[in-house]
Amino acid sequence: MSEIPKTSLRRSARLAAVPISAAGRAALGAGQRLTGKSAADVAANIQARNAQQVFEVLGQLKGAALKFGQALSILESALPAELVAPYRESLTKLQNAAPPLSAQAVHQQLTDALGHEWRERFAEFNDVPAAAASLGQVHKAKWRDGRDVAVKVQYPGVAAAVKSDLSQIQRFGRMLGAVAPGLDVKSLLAEVSERMKDELDYIRESQNQRAFAAAYEGDAEVFVPHVLAAAPTVLVTEWVDATPLSQVISHGSQAERDAAGTKYLTFLLSSAGRVGMLHADPHPGNYHIAPDGRLVVLDFGAVAQLPEGLPSAMGKVLRIAMQGDAGQVLEGLRSEGFVRQGIDVDPQSLLDYLAPFCEPAGPEHFHFTREWMREQFSRINDPRNPDFSIGLKINLPASYVLIHRVWLGGIGVLCQLNATIAARQMFVDYVPGFTETEAAA
Repeated sequence: MSEIPKTSLRRSARLAAVPISAAGRAALGAGQRLTGKSAADVAANIQARNAQQVFEVLGQLKGAALKFGQALSILESALPAELVAPYRESLTKLQNAAPPLSAQAVHQQLTDALGHEWRERFAEFNDVPAAAASLGQVHKAKWRDGRDVAVKVQYPGVAAAVKSDLSQIQRFGRMLGAVAPGLDVKSLLAEVSERMKDELDYIRESQNQRAFAAAYEGDAEVFVPHVLAAAPTVLVTEWVDATPLSQVISHGSQAERDAAGTKYLTFLLSSAGRVGMLHADPHPGNYHIAPDGRLVVLDFGAVAQLPEGLPSAMGKVLRIAMQGDAGQVLEGLRSEGFVRQGIDVDPQSLLDYLAPFCEPAGPEHFHFTREWMREQFSRINDPRNPDFSIGLKINLPASYVLIHRVWLGGIGVLCQLNATIAARQMFVDYVPGFTETEAAA
């Protein structure tokens, strides 16, 4: 592949080309309809070409641009079916793939990170990448002791590219916000900006992964590969042959979807109490299913430090909301900073706004569907709906940013899985404050 565009001007031009090209296709489509072509055929062709360009541009730019696309691919469950259908394939590609880096560039990165004798650490090294993502690509190799390993190599120049993206992508974000007004693009970009520096530091990521691997050592449901070596731009971990969660989403049986969803949600909710950290990048590319059925968890660049576990107020407010006590819900949200002092909001209207989001914790089993998620997003993002004004009054405290990201992204993945799982019991087991006896203690 060609070198990653690093300068603000070059990357801005690539991003700006997307809405410009989309406008050109729309104009061309209008002309084609005048010549007698079917409006449906013209629209389908335009949408398919737009989707392909989004994938190509975000994939070539990598960095924050591709990370932004991956985040959108999680939230596609919230979009209207007629809008997202042509884009789903391209967005799903972003979860697991990007144009690969050349072998020469990979070797140079390994030399810079591990020294000129880096090959002595490996018995074999495959120059063809096994996977490529937003900040780096993964190569399969054989460690000097014979073990199969995954070698994650950061793209050269990606740090400079990220800095450029974060200042230029706002224009592209506004374009996507106009196409999909249900997405809070501004908050999404702010989250990417805050966490990207952490994800660029593979030493920090190795420390996170070592903590998770130790905590889940020997677990019957979850496997975290051990770290063998780390440098700021290279990370070597155990290799695991497993099925990507994206394949379960697209081709899995209902039983496989339900089993994957159960393990996935259990891990998301349990890790804070077990490790004192929350894996904060819930997109399917970071999760696989091993041949023995265990959930394999990868990529620990984005992690929330929660040494005391999930906030007990989170479970307490959820329980009170399910009991229908509107006044206590407002008081609990104010105390946690979700409703700032001086903001006037009707308690019952607030409860009505939040109640549907509590549904997964209600019945013994809950069926997560795209239709359910789209209904919730349509309800809270339609200016004609009374719930819309309530949403404008709710704040997201900084301490909950990653928790919110995990919860929202996790629900999106569960809806993509179309999974039916015993979510309520998981809340009882892993969310502090959810049960009255625990709250009283």
